[in-house]
Amino acid sequence: DREPLYRDCVARCERRNCSGAALRLFRARQPLYMSLTGWTCRDECRYECMWFTVRLYAQGGYQVPQFHGKWPFSRLLFVQEPASAFASLLNGLASLVMLLRYRASVPPASPMYRTCVTSAAVSLNAWFWSTVFHTKDTALTEKLDYFCASAVLLHSTYLCCVRTLGLRRPALVSACRALLLLLLAAHVSYLSLVRFDYGYNMMANVAVGLLTVLRWLWWCARGGARLPHAWKCAAAVLPLQALALLELLDFPPLLWVLDAHAVWHLGTIPLNVLFYSFLLDDSLYLLRANSEPLKAD
Repeated sequence: DREPLYRDCVARCERRNCSGAALRLFRARQPLYMSLTGWTCRDECRYECMWFTVRLYAQGGYQVPQFHGKWPFSRLLFVQEPASAFASLLNGLASLVMLLRYRASVPPASPMYRTCVTSAAVSLNAWFWSTVFHTKDTALTEKLDYFCASAVLLHSTYLCCVRTLGLRRPALVSACRALLLLLLAAHVSYLSLVRFDYGYNMMANVAVGLLTVLRWLWWCARGGARLPHAWKCAAAVLPLQALALLELLDFPPLLWVLDAHAVWHLGTIPLNVLFYSFLLDDSLYLLRANSEPLKAD
């Protein structure tokens, strides 16, 4: 979007179409679903000029450029990134189905019931905003997507702390909860009030995710012999962390639709289902063992 050809194209398009009678004509001709989802005349100019610039780059033999931090995507109706939006929607539906299955199978008396249900609710919220963001990228939807994703990551860390540090240590769990809430508040405050730093956000999320995965794997290795369902946890969290590397190995979208981010979201669907299956089995195990002393691992 710093390319002079693109900037000049957008400026000409806005002068020609986005004021006075031309703007009224644009609004009259714009499909209702486009106006309801917030697509403006300026957005249309950016979209058309993006493809104009991509064609010029391709003719000159240059690499595909990014625009406003994104690869060029072919829009489907009002959906800006069809593959990522569809994958986010599927992740949300999978989380909802597994939440309903969990609540139908696990009694509230299980020690992990409240934490697992809350974790599913936090994930559902994040996948909703991920779908919205990939449908229409604005400053607000971008922040909601990023902040809710960080909330999911930190709540996953909290769930790991609750399960692996001992359910009989409420003081330790409370300290962990307070620390993670403080980290989330500091993270959101920095990105909102100081600088929306994409590199920092990625590094922070990768670091927290890696520490959580290592803790889960250590717990699985120690408890796998007596917990037959522990393999599900290891089989889910390790590939989940590996899939996140797709964010670092980005590539231009195939057929202008499927990029690394969409592949990442598609890959998380079965892994999230597997992790929910682990939580269900583990919650039932804890319910059966609730009469016995629970030891920290």
